[in-house]
Amino acid sequence: MCEANAYLVEGEKEQLIMESVDTVEPDEEGLRLVNIFGEQKFIKARIHSLSLVDHKILLKL
Repeated sequence: MCEANAYLVEGEKEQLIMESVDTVEPDEEGLRLVNIFGEQKFIKARIHSLSLVDHKILLKL
């Protein structure tokens, strides 16, 4: 599987935002996340880093 979990990074902490994300779409206001089940979430954040080996998408406000 190629999906990853999305986390919001706050200092040293990582808060899980969404599991099994397979689509990340940028927008002028932030990012739209869609998981393998079709669930969607919009977050006013930017991509901090991606760790594809660890299946992590790290976001910051």
